[in-house]
Amino acid sequence: MTPPLKRVVMRAPGDSLRQAKAEEWHYGAGFDGNRAIEQFGVFADLVAGCGAEIIWIEDSGDGLADAMFTHDPSLVTDKGAVILRMGKPGRMAEPELHASAYKAAGVPILGRIEAPGAVEGGDCIWVDKTTLAVGRGVRTNQAGIEQLGKILAPLGVTVLGFDLPLGNGADACLHLMSVMSPLDEKLALVYAPMLPVAFWQLLKDRGYTLVEAPDDEFAASNGLNLNVLALTPGEVIMVEGFPKTQALMEKAGCKVTAFNADALCIPCEGGPTCLTRPVWRE
Repeated sequence: MTPPLKRVVMRAPGDSLRQAKAEEWHYGAGFDGNRAIEQFGVFADLVAGCGAEIIWIEDSGDGLADAMFTHDPSLVTDKGAVILRMGKPGRMAEPELHASAYKAAGVPILGRIEAPGAVEGGDCIWVDKTTLAVGRGVRTNQAGIEQLGKILAPLGVTVLGFDLPLGNGADACLHLMSVMSPLDEKLALVYAPMLPVAFWQLLKDRGYTLVEAPDDEFAASNGLNLNVLALTPGEVIMVEGFPKTQALMEKAGCKVTAFNADALCIPCEGGPTCLTRPVWRE
């Protein structure tokens, strides 16, 4: 999840976000559709600046405000994509947008998660090339994890499920990636108090160094201080305003770029990783 980013699926928000009602999408204080769109443009320029090809999904005014968070409706492997099934009811139409984008881009589709299964991409973390950790919580269920395991088994991939806490409740977004972000091959930023114990042990057993994010910035950001995107190993993008978290990553050897996302990421419960679906890393 950290080699150089070469190809990525993104959706530039437009009328669907501009016209979104905060209460319907569980968006918090500070949400401003127009400012969020401006902030997304700055973020997209940072992604394009690393040389990655962006596969754009058009915001056609379909009302899918959360569809800008392209990390969640699909998962990509070395052999093709898996179309997931969303746990948030308002996002059920998004996977088909990804299926169409992959078809147009020539990316094979390996399979789909079907009802009653649910898996969101934010719950999926590649520990290494043959081990996929998946958070079991409000957005991803056991049926979905079992289906994903069967789809990936022919590739030699082991899928391991880990229980997540309820966090701030069933309407809030808590993914496995809400408590862990890969920074380099064996380096990750984590929020230790909410890490599943068995997942923490797996990371330690696999030789990971864990950078522990501070409690106060995790709380102040609704966990978005932890949501960072690796452009290359050790070079990451984060949300601006959390200097202690940034300093800890820099002390661990990372180059960190921060951008203002007070109208985009903080109220909408999704950070730089959520805004991208990596398709190819070198």
